Amino acid sequence: MNTILTLFDRSLTLRRYPAHLQDKNEQAWDAADELLIGELQDAPAPSLGKVWILNDDCGALTSYFSHFEPIWIGDSKVSQLACEQNLALNHIAPAQVTFYDSLHCPDDKPDWVLIKIPKTLALLEHQLQMLQSKVNDNTRVVASGKVQLIQKSTLTLFEKYLGPTKTSLAKKKARLVFCTPQAHSPLPSTFPTSWPLAGTPFVIHNHANVFARQQLDIGARFLLEHMPDCQGKKVIDLGCGNGVLGLSILQRFAEAQVIFVDESFMAVESARLNVQSNLPERMKDCEFVVSNCLEQLNDSVARTIDLVLCNPPFHQQNRITDHIAWQMFNDAKQALKPGGELCIVGNRHLDYFQKLKRLFGGCRLVAGNAKFSILSASKR
Repeated sequence: MNTILTLFDRSLTLRRYPAHLQDKNEQAWDAADELLIGELQDAPAPSLGKVWILNDDCGALTSYFSHFEPIWIGDSKVSQLACEQNLALNHIAPAQVTFYDSLHCPDDKPDWVLIKIPKTLALLEHQLQMLQSKVNDNTRVVASGKVQLIQKSTLTLFEKYLGPTKTSLAKKKARLVFCTPQAHSPLPSTFPTSWPLAGTPFVIHNHANVFARQQLDIGARFLLEHMPDCQGKKVIDLGCGNGVLGLSILQRFAEAQVIFVDESFMAVESARLNVQSNLPERMKDCEFVVSNCLEQLNDSVARTIDLVLCNPPFHQQNRITDHIAWQMFNDAKQALKPGGELCIVGNRHLDYFQKLKRLFGGCRLVAGNAKFSILSASKR
């Protein structure tokens, strides 16, 4: 795996996070990063001023421009951890970068805004809505992304919320987007969105970067039909998304406690909003944690959890991977009490059964249909 990015007069050691679980063929930067760095290379250093960097997956941009003390803004805890890891690998002081989650941004105004185009168009729209009141005629806005992510709809969003937009020619299957902000009355935010959860009195709220923003995803629906007994149990809703599974547990089981965990800041905030707006009296029975799997809380919950519920993702940003599921299973085993249960729903073709059987020493099929399997493994 190539871990050294060399561009112009700088070389950086860059790794994905967590490094020990990554595919050896995957590097921690892409052509879109290289195009952005090249575009700013000729800009006079004093003119850069205050630099905001949005959606920097592994910290390549943040590390390269660290001497400008940039602002990092993103929705992924894993991306933040990757950036912090790569700053350390390159002996860059942590104080040179300030981190903001995707729901917040600084009060001051940037001179440059660098955007990696996210896979989720709604997240980009939220970020452009956020930038409306922060940019002015002198702000330089440059975005980059893979060619397939830069569609007419992408450019329309830039023009709608900021101003005239054009693109560069494609290079290495990536291209740049140049946007010239123009003064106008900011358009109102369209997030969070909301929709009624069929068969319940609940209204579900979703921030922009949350999976299944407009309806219950079919995997979660299947798991809700086969929910384990949670009465009196301490439960982790791992990869909670908007928190529908945990919310259902709180509704059905008066003595259950739920820890909502996700690596997306917007997901955890959506889960918090959904409990607060639908079952406010149960907030005392909840915790909300932004974490890479259970990494940020495993020491505090080790061997104390009765049940972990999980619908493991097999994508990270634009990559297909099973390392997230494997880390979730291992972290769950560490968190569970002896006799505690991990219950997952997953696509049948992913063959989680063998992984769980190997890790826990046994696994059983709870239910299955043409698309999904629900599996249960108990800690011995």
